[in-house]
Parts: sequence; C-alpha cells; structure tokens
Amino acid sequence: MSNTYIKGGTPIGSESLCRTCANAQIMTGYRESEQITICTNVVPNVVMPFKVYDCSGYYDKNRPSWEQMTKLAIDVTPSPIKPVGFKVGSGFLAEVIDSED
Repeated sequence: MSNTYIKGGTPIGSESLCRTCANAQIMTGYRESEQITICTNVVPNVVMPFKVYDCSGYYDKNRPSWEQMTKLAIDVTPSPIKPVGFKVGSGFLAEVIDSED
C-alpha cells in the first residue's frame, strides 16, 4: 500500500512556527519538554502550550526590515530619453522645403 496525501491534514513532526517568529519569546531547557513559548503579538501576552502550525500574526524574524532593504537598495536613475522616429540631420528641413517649390 502507498501513502495517501491528504491536503490540509495534520502535520507530523514539524517545527513550530514560533521558532522563526519575531513576536515570540522562547525559553528552552535541556530537555525537549522544557520549553516555554510566549507570544508577544497579542495583549496580554499568551503562553503557547503547543506547537503552532499557522498564525495570522506571524512575522518572520529573518526577513529584513524596510530600513535594511532601503539601505541595501541600489539607486537607479533613468538615462535621457532618446527621440523616437526618423532621425533628422542638419539641413534636412532645408532640402524638404526646396523640393516642395
């Protein structure tokens, strides 16, 4: 028998979303059971007694802030706009006027 994929099923052995959240305060002891996770996104702060799979207040702490992105950004200035269409040389207009006469 093959394993069946169920969309939206319960994940097994996954890491908590709080591990990479900027709003989480995580205190870990020497054992896996010695861990306290406090969510500072809500008031009053909430102690999470379980691993979090999905959170609407999640903010990735590894993601750069707006100030960091603007500091790393390269300023791009557009080059002067070149005229579009036929190129006109010096004296071109005089030749057109002479040919019309």
